[in-house]
Amino acid sequence: MDTDNEMKSHRYCVIMCGGVGSRFWPFSRSGRPKQFLDFFGTGSSLLQLTYDRMLPITDPERIILVTNAAYYDIIREQLPEVKEENILLEPARRNTAPCVCWAARHIHALDPEASIVTLPSDHLILRETEFHSVIRRGLEFVEGGDRLLTIGLCPTSPHTGYGYIQRGAKVDGSGDIMKVKSFTEKPDLEMANVFLSTGEFFWNSGMFLWRADSILRAFDRYDSETAAVFDAGEGVFGTPAEKDFIAQSFPNAPSISIDYAIMEKADNVYVKTADLGWSDLGTWNALYDCSPKNAERNVTQNCKVLAHGCEGTLFAAAPDKIVVASGLKDYIVADSGNALLIYPLAEEQKIRQVVNDVTARFGEEYV
Repeated sequence: MDTDNEMKSHRYCVIMCGGVGSRFWPFSRSGRPKQFLDFFGTGSSLLQLTYDRMLPITDPERIILVTNAAYYDIIREQLPEVKEENILLEPARRNTAPCVCWAARHIHALDPEASIVTLPSDHLILRETEFHSVIRRGLEFVEGGDRLLTIGLCPTSPHTGYGYIQRGAKVDGSGDIMKVKSFTEKPDLEMANVFLSTGEFFWNSGMFLWRADSILRAFDRYDSETAAVFDAGEGVFGTPAEKDFIAQSFPNAPSISIDYAIMEKADNVYVKTADLGWSDLGTWNALYDCSPKNAERNVTQNCKVLAHGCEGTLFAAAPDKIVVASGLKDYIVADSGNALLIYPLAEEQKIRQVVNDVTARFGEEYV
């Protein structure tokens, strides 16, 4: 490729925006999950921020959204400029590997030379200039060979809710890109502290870069079950027949993450380390950590709060609500619609089970 524009013309972005986000209940609901919410009062949802963040990297017509069919109307409401054919609607929930495989098949049919940035839709990134630099450098790297690249983020604490990547040897001439030595899913606190002490481990961001042909080759090699579902549609991708094929075949794909299916098995996986001012905003704790706090370490999201003797507590409610509280320490107080959550921040990992319990006892209209 001779020019920057020529390179850009083959660069695609896949934004995965089909998750339920149950750990952010009651704000995140099955009908309107967290990626469609404006957490910071900026006027933009997390999905809109993710979309806008990619515009300096690639043209809008090469940004593909993969989401659940139930969220089509929200996508159209929040991103009306996205072309209809760039919204891939999953007829069933099947985790990230089938999502990635379908998107890669779709893009490869449109452009066999394509390279792809694959992103979650619900991350907070404060250092956007650095993000653009990292993504451009990463694309150059994967475009130069059969390589799968993940972005590893400099850990700031022994977080037990993230996966970790252990870096291996540096790749000659590629700066801070290294071979991946190992992946570890959500270690306990003792192990996370060991990881931090070595300086060899980075948080797994869930952001990936590869050529379309490289990731499809990896599926054939390491996850043949998922590959076979989409191999059966040879010739339909990028045509009007794709929609019907997906409706019939996608539910047959296994429910497996891209990490388990490919990244932990492949021998051509690399990591580029970065400091992006990042949070995956996966939990109330994550939102608390990245929000401004008052002298009592309390966080207020959008609402008015009168707090007496409260410390380290997150208050989230509608702007027209007044929250009055006394004596709460390290709690979540989240009021949204027909549900109010008052729960210890330290026990937020139980919120998914809380959602299941609410569904079983009171019905789906509360979740």
